[in-house]
Amino acid sequence: MKSPLVVIVGRPNVGKSTLFNRLVGRRDSIVDDLSGVTRDRVYGESDWNGKNFKVIDTGGYVPNSEDVFETAIREQVEIAIEEADVILLMVDVRDGINPMDKEIINLLRYSEQAFFILVNKADNSKFDVDAAEFYNLGVEKIYPVSALSGRNLGDLLDDVTLEFKENEEQIEDPRLKIAIVGRPNVGKSSLVNALLGETRSIVTEIPGTTRDSIDSILKYYGEEIVLIDTAGLRKRKRVQESIEFYSNIRTLKAIGECNVAIVMLDAEFGLEKQDQKIIDEVVRWRKGLIIAINKWDLLKKDENTAHHFEKNVRDKLGAIDYAEIIFTSALTKQRIFKLIDLCKQVQGNRAKKIPTKDLNNVLLDEIEKSPPPTTPSGKEVKIKYITQVGEHYPIFAFFCNYPMHVADNYKRFLEKLIRSNFGFKGVPFTISFRNK
Repeated sequence: MKSPLVVIVGRPNVGKSTLFNRLVGRRDSIVDDLSGVTRDRVYGESDWNGKNFKVIDTGGYVPNSEDVFETAIREQVEIAIEEADVILLMVDVRDGINPMDKEIINLLRYSEQAFFILVNKADNSKFDVDAAEFYNLGVEKIYPVSALSGRNLGDLLDDVTLEFKENEEQIEDPRLKIAIVGRPNVGKSSLVNALLGETRSIVTEIPGTTRDSIDSILKYYGEEIVLIDTAGLRKRKRVQESIEFYSNIRTLKAIGECNVAIVMLDAEFGLEKQDQKIIDEVVRWRKGLIIAINKWDLLKKDENTAHHFEKNVRDKLGAIDYAEIIFTSALTKQRIFKLIDLCKQVQGNRAKKIPTKDLNNVLLDEIEKSPPPTTPSGKEVKIKYITQVGEHYPIFAFFCNYPMHVADNYKRFLEKLIRSNFGFKGVPFTISFRNK
C-alpha cells in the first residue's frame, strides 16, 4: 500500500527545509549545482502516531529575475497539487501576508486539494496574535508553529494524518514492483509500451487517484508484475527547472514504492551526472538496481563496443560496481524480456538469506587473515560473530568489541568479501557493527 505524500510549499526563507528536517528527523538532501545556484531536492519518510507518510520539500528557484522566480514557485505549487495527498503551505508570521502567499492560496483553494497553512516562526504565544492576520486569506484555520523548536507541530500533525491509515493496516503487496526511472527522453515510455504490447501481456490499471502515476500490471508467464512508470512528464514551456522538479518527484515516488529500479541510460550519452544522482537514490533506499543502456540499436558497434561501454560505466559507478547492466532497445524490443528476468533475479537476491553458520565459517577465516585496523588508541578490533538480519533487504550485523572504530575502508573490504563469496548482484545492502 502506498504511503501518503505530503509536500511542503511556500516562498523562500519561510522555513520549509527546517520543517522537513524536523519531520524526517535528519538532514538529508540531494544537491545539484546549476549556474551557481544550489538547489535542494529533498525527499524522505516520516511517521506520526503509527502512521507513515512521505515528505517532499520543494526547494529551488531561479534568482535575480522576479518574473521567472515567481513563475517557478507557482509551477511547483501546481505540481504539488497534482502529485501530493496533502500540501503544507508555509508563511512567515514576521513578514505578514505577501502577494505570493495570496496567489498560492488561490491556487490551493480552487484545486479541492487538502492543504494546511502553517504560520511559521511563531516561536511563542506572543506571535499568535500576529498570526491571526492570515485569516484574511479566507481560510477556516491556521496553525501558528515554529519549525525550529517544534512548537504546535503535534496539533498540526494530528490533523494532517487524520485520514492516513495506521501502519499495521497497510498490507504488503507480494507482487514484484519494478520502477522504470531515468532522465527525460531516454525511452521509459517506449519500454513500458513495448512490454505491455506483447500478446502474452495483460494490461490493467491499478486503482489510485488521478494524482498517482499510472502503474500497470504485466502478466508475465502467469505472474503479475507491477510496472511503475515515471513517464508522463508535462512539457512545461515557461521554466525548465519545473520540468526537472516534476520529473524528480515522479522518480523519487517510484523508487520509494518499488522493489527493483531499472535506471535507463541513453546509449548515445552514457552515464551522466543526473543518472548518478538517480542511482544514488536507489542505493540509499536499498532497492534492487539494474542499469539498462537503451537505444543500443542506434550505435555503430564492433565486438568490443559493449565491453568498453560497460567498463566505462562501472568505472564511473565506483563502489556501486555491483549493479546489473544490460543493453536494450525499446524500439526493436531487444532484450526487454531478459530485462524482466533480470529484475526477478535481483529481487531473488534481495530476499536471499545466508545461514549464520555459512557466514561465520567463510568470513571469519578471511577476517583473521586481514583483521580490522586498530582503534586510535591502539586497541585491537576483534570481530567475533556475523549474522544476516533485515526483513526487506539484506543487513549484515558484525558483532565486535569496538563497533564505533571500524574504519570505512574496512567496511568496504567486508562488503566485497560478502559479495565475492555469496553474490548479491544488483543488491545494495547494509553492514552494521554492534557490541559483542
